[in-house]
Amino acid sequence: MAPPAGVADDRDRGMKITGIVPWLVESSNSYWGEYLFVEVRTDTGPSGWGEVTTTTRTANRAVAAILRQLSEVLAGEDPARIEHLWQKVFRSFTYTGSRGAALNATSAIDIALWDLRGQTLGLPICDLLLGGRLRDGLRLYTHPDQSQFSTPEGVSAEIGRIVASGHDAIKFDPFPHPAGVSPTNDDYLDGQLPRSLERRASELTGQIADAAGPDVELLVDAHGRFDVPTAIRAARALGRVADLHWFEEPVPPESYHALEQARQAIGMPISVGERLHTRWDFVPVLERRLADFVMPDVTWTGGISELKKIAIMAEAYNIPVSPHDASGPVNLMAGAQVMATVPNFYRLETSSFDLSGYNVLLEEPLDNSGGVLRLPDRPGLGIAFDRDHLRAHVLDGFGD
Repeated sequence: MAPPAGVADDRDRGMKITGIVPWLVESSNSYWGEYLFVEVRTDTGPSGWGEVTTTTRTANRAVAAILRQLSEVLAGEDPARIEHLWQKVFRSFTYTGSRGAALNATSAIDIALWDLRGQTLGLPICDLLLGGRLRDGLRLYTHPDQSQFSTPEGVSAEIGRIVASGHDAIKFDPFPHPAGVSPTNDDYLDGQLPRSLERRASELTGQIADAAGPDVELLVDAHGRFDVPTAIRAARALGRVADLHWFEEPVPPESYHALEQARQAIGMPISVGERLHTRWDFVPVLERRLADFVMPDVTWTGGISELKKIAIMAEAYNIPVSPHDASGPVNLMAGAQVMATVPNFYRLETSSFDLSGYNVLLEEPLDNSGGVLRLPDRPGLGIAFDRDHLRAHVLDGFGD
C-alpha cells in the first residue's frame, strides 16, 4: 500500500541506520543529575530518540559503552524492521545474560526505532501500534518533593500544591533510612526497619493522607528494601493510618517466593515490575497472582515493543498496567504512546507535577495540566530535543 500523499516511504528510498549515539546529559532536574538518551541516526537525515537513564552513574556509563558497541552491529540495517532488530540486539547477549544492561540498551534502541518510524510515516507511535489509540489524555500519578517534609506544615504545603494542580494520585516512600545506610539503596540492605523508623513512616503517611483528603489515591513505594516479615509489618502499620491504593515492591525483585509470601499477608494491593525485564519475567507474576498492578519501565524492560506485549498479557488476567518512570521525557512519552492503546491502563508516573525540568530539554513543552498528560499531534514520540541544550551539557564524551 502506498504511503499517504506527501509522506515519504522509507522502503522506496532505502533508509539505513548509520550509527547509534549515546547522549549522557547533565541535568540538575534529574534525580541522579544526568539523563542517558540514545539517538539512532540514518543516511537520509531523520533520527529517532530513545532513553535508558539508569539509577547510578556507573550503570549509565556502562550502558552508554554498550550502545557504542551496538552501533557497529546495527549499521546498514533497515530501521523499519523493528522486531527483527529487537531480536538481533537481544540475542547478541544471550550468553552474557540478556537482562539488565543489555536489555537497557535494547529498550533505548527500540524506542528510538519506533520514534523514527512514526516520523517517517508522519504518525504518532500510538497510531502505529496494534489497534491504534483508545485515548488522547492519560491520567497521572506523581511524587512530592520529600525534602519539604521536615515539618507537618511542610507536608501539608507540598501535598496541597500537588492537589491544587489537579493531580489526584500521589506516590511516596515514607520509610527513613537508618544512619549509615545509602539513601539510594545501592549498597548492602539487611531488609529490616527499626520500630522507631516504622513509627516515623506511619506518622508521615498519616500526615500525607490528612493533607491529601479522601479523594486522592495514595501509593507507597518500599523500593524493594525489606525482608518478608518487615515488609508485612510495615505495610500493616501504614494501612492502619491511611487507605493505600497500592504497596509497591515490598521485597527485593530477585525472589518470587518472597513476593508470594509477603503478598499473602500484607492485606492491600501490591504493585511490582519496574525491575522485571521482558515478558518472560512477568509470566510468573501473572500466573501465580503475585501482584494487583504491574509497572514495567519502558526504558528497562524491552522498549515500546515489549511494553505492548506485557500489557496484552496482563489484560488477559485483568491486571492494570502503570508504567514506571523515574527518568526523563522520552521515558514518559514512550510509556504514554503505548498506554494510549491499552485497555487495562491505570496511570502514568511522573517524578513531579511540575514538568518544567523536562521542558528545558525540549523544543515544545509537555502538557500535563489537571493531572492528565495530553499526547501531542506530532509524529513519533511527539517530542523534539533542543540539540543546542544537549550539546552544552554533554558528559564524559557521550554525545555529539
